[in-house]
Amino acid sequence: MVDAKGRNMKCLTFLLMLPESVKSRSSKSPKTASPSGSSKLPPVCYEIITLKGKKKKKMAADLFPAKKSPSGSSDGGDGSVTGTTVTGSTSSSSDSSSSGSGSGSGGAGSTVQQYHQQNLNNNNTIQNCNWQGLYSTIRERNSVMFNNELMADVHFLVGQPGGTERLPGHRYVLAVGSSVFHAMFYGELAENNGEIRIPDVEPAAFLAMLKYIYCDEIDLSADTVLATLYAAKKYIVPHLARACVNFLETSLSAKNACVLLSQSCLFEEPELTQRCWEVIDAQAELALRSEGFCDIDAQTLESILQRETLNTKELVVFEAALSWAEAECQRKEITLSIDNKRKVLGEAVYLIRIPTMALDDFANGAAQSGVLTLHETNDIFLWYTAANKPELQFASEPRKGLSPQRCHRFQSCAYRSNQWRYRGRCDSIQFAVDKRVFIAGFGLYGSSCGSAEYSARIELKRQGVLLGQNHTKYFSDGSSNTFPVWFEYPVQIEPDTFYTASVVLDGSELSYFGQEGVTEVQCGRVTYQFQCSSDSTNGTGVQGGQIPELIFYA
Repeated sequence: MVDAKGRNMKCLTFLLMLPESVKSRSSKSPKTASPSGSSKLPPVCYEIITLKGKKKKKMAADLFPAKKSPSGSSDGGDGSVTGTTVTGSTSSSSDSSSSGSGSGSGGAGSTVQQYHQQNLNNNNTIQNCNWQGLYSTIRERNSVMFNNELMADVHFLVGQPGGTERLPGHRYVLAVGSSVFHAMFYGELAENNGEIRIPDVEPAAFLAMLKYIYCDEIDLSADTVLATLYAAKKYIVPHLARACVNFLETSLSAKNACVLLSQSCLFEEPELTQRCWEVIDAQAELALRSEGFCDIDAQTLESILQRETLNTKELVVFEAALSWAEAECQRKEITLSIDNKRKVLGEAVYLIRIPTMALDDFANGAAQSGVLTLHETNDIFLWYTAANKPELQFASEPRKGLSPQRCHRFQSCAYRSNQWRYRGRCDSIQFAVDKRVFIAGFGLYGSSCGSAEYSARIELKRQGVLLGQNHTKYFSDGSSNTFPVWFEYPVQIEPDTFYTASVVLDGSELSYFGQEGVTEVQCGRVTYQFQCSSDSTNGTGVQGGQIPELIFYA
């Protein structure tokens, strides 16, 4: 089409036919209106948009301001994750035929109810004869079809018997969102059934996947994230699966690390597996004593027991294995007895490095547990005491554990008369890291007037919440060296968040103090940033003072 000035134009037109009510009225009017005697009115042509040929094409979202959906759904199409954060242990079945979910029935049930309420809202919306006009983007209009019976051409019976939900779907939308659904509905072996049974996926997880496919929204929670990951893997929805893994990595802690390790192996997620190992190695005692440890499968148990870098006493490993054996007896519905504990442990018991225990730990713990045979107990005692040591089936080399790293924030230290004195006041500093680390303790200065003993109360906080503490004593030899003071358990530190490290020292002697402090320190692959803390009441800051070292695992 060419305009009055000779410019090429592109014209987008719609032919809108008059409604029947107008036609009926026109048929009753005098026929003199048309020379041919026809009572029909011609169709009306409306020119909607005219764009120059060289202009960049725009989407509807660029042309019109987005309107809030009456369903209350978010308008963001960036795949942002919404939902709750994992705060406790997450349990799941280790059976590979299951959904792989640790979701609680209460949380999953409430999620299903939430989606059904959204379905009711959608149905209320479409009562409007021109509901499509309420939304400016195709994504918003598509969202109305989520979990909606309108135009549904397939139904899914999701969940195991007794908890099955009948969910509507639209073949075209599903096929666009998943290659598995495309093959199911349009492939050579396409499904022609109006109902499809899916017993191995939980309804809440299936709905979460549908919400992503229909609405481009990622809605995850601690109750459903593992089951949603299973669904995303099964139906090959990679971006949703990646979001699930990111959610799990963010919420990873010692309480759920063992369970997530088991699931990450099942789902073949090596990055998540590596993150789990980092937590288990650094916080081994907390991880092995968590409830989630008892829920892992036998293969994961063996991989943990033979781990070279577990940072804990062997007695803790032994006690954790016994706790797992009790849970396994209950899962197998067999009598909880010493013989059955040993039976379910099988060859895995020899992965416990019992000969590396302290003699007291062995004599008062493993030797009296009943799990070891008399012959094994006798041989291990001989291993401790005899010059001619017997051969053992148990591994006898101590675990290497983790080597702590030290972040030193001062370039020099000094001492002066009448400075640095404590009197029970607080020295504090704030820090942040760019990668997840585990703070195991602080390196502290000692007396500048000869050997002396100090009492130290160390604390680690995040936004005022106490994460770790310890009250102990340490001895300094009068040198300018730092002396380690440890937390009871290493504290997990997340990146890009400031934490407060504090110490209250009590000692009669003057102490060394740091000078020429720096705001940023590179320690291997981890970068530390420091800033002053309002909790510091004894003069410590970025440039000088106490807490010269942070001892950590990374």
